[in-house]
Amino acid sequence: MTDALPPIPSRGLPLSARAPGKCIVFGEHAVVHGAPELVFAIDLHTQVFVRAGDGFRLNADPEAVSRNGYFRSAIEQSWVGGPPVDVRAVSRIPRAAGLGSSAAFTAAVASAFAAAQGGIDRPALAQRAFEIERGAQGVGSPGDTSTVVGGGYLAINGGDGEPLWTVRAGDRRWEVRRVPDPGWVWVVAHSGVPRSTGDAVRAVGRRLEQPDGPDLLAEFARVAREGIEAVARSDRDRAAELVRRNQELLREVGVSHPRLEALLEAGAPAAQAGKLTGAGAGGSVVVLPIPGREAELVRRLARAGGLPFVVRADLSGVSLVE
Repeated sequence: MTDALPPIPSRGLPLSARAPGKCIVFGEHAVVHGAPELVFAIDLHTQVFVRAGDGFRLNADPEAVSRNGYFRSAIEQSWVGGPPVDVRAVSRIPRAAGLGSSAAFTAAVASAFAAAQGGIDRPALAQRAFEIERGAQGVGSPGDTSTVVGGGYLAINGGDGEPLWTVRAGDRRWEVRRVPDPGWVWVVAHSGVPRSTGDAVRAVGRRLEQPDGPDLLAEFARVAREGIEAVARSDRDRAAELVRRNQELLREVGVSHPRLEALLEAGAPAAQAGKLTGAGAGGSVVVLPIPGREAELVRRLARAGGLPFVVRADLSGVSLVE
C-alpha cells in the first residue's frame, strides 16, 4: 500500500469535492530542474460542485472552456466523451497568490470527474492532476498537485521515507515522499500583487542557464535537502535558518518583490524566519512565528498591507464531500 489515504470512490452525479491549498517551504523553482522541494497542504480549501448540465459551464459561464485554461484542460484530459457538466467552485484560497488555488481547483475537479467515472487511487489522481495543471500552464512540477492530493507535508525528489508515488512527464520523473508533520503553526500573507507561475518559472530557467546557474541550483538543492531533514525531526531553529537562506537564493534569481520584502520586514520582530512561497514576483510570504507571538505576527502583516492567514497542515488531501 503506497498511501494510508483512501482512494476516491465511485459516485454518481451530482457530487462535490474539496481540496486544500498548499505552501512551499523549500525548493520552489529549483524543483522544476530536479532539485528537492518541501510542500505542505494548508487548511484553506476550494470546493467544487458538479452536476449534469446542458453545456460545459464553470460558475455559470457558458464560455468557460475557452476562457479558463484549467477547466479546459480538465475537460480535455479527464472528461473525454463525457456529457456536459455544470461546475461551481467556491474557494478561500486567494487567486494568483502562490498558495495553490489552481492546484486545489484542478485536484478537486479531477477527483470529482474520476468519482463519476468509477473512482481512482491517489497515485493515479496525482498524475492526472499534474497533467491537467501542466496542460494549462505549459510548465511546472507536480509538487503543488501532489500535495493537495496527498495532504500533509510532502517531499519532492528528497527525504528518506518510502515513496508514495512517482509522477512522470516525458523522460522527467519526480518521486513524492511523506514527511512527518511537525505540528507547527505558520502564517501566510498575500501581498495583493498577482503573479504568473508560468512567466516566473521561465524567467528562473533563463537565470539558471547563466554561468553561475549550476552553483545556484546546487545551493537550492542543499538548502531543500537539509530543510526537509530539519522539518522531519521537528528542528525548528535549523528549519528557520534554512528558510532565511532559501529567501536569499530566491532574491538572487530575481523572483522576490518589494511588497514581499516589505511584508517580511514588517513581520520580522514576531518571526523566526520568513520567505516568499510559490512562484514569487508577487504572491505571498510564509512566516514561521516565534511561538506565542502568532497574533502579533498577524497584526504586523495586516498593518503592512498583507492579507494574513494562520494555517496548519491539512492531513486529508482532496476528498469527496458527503
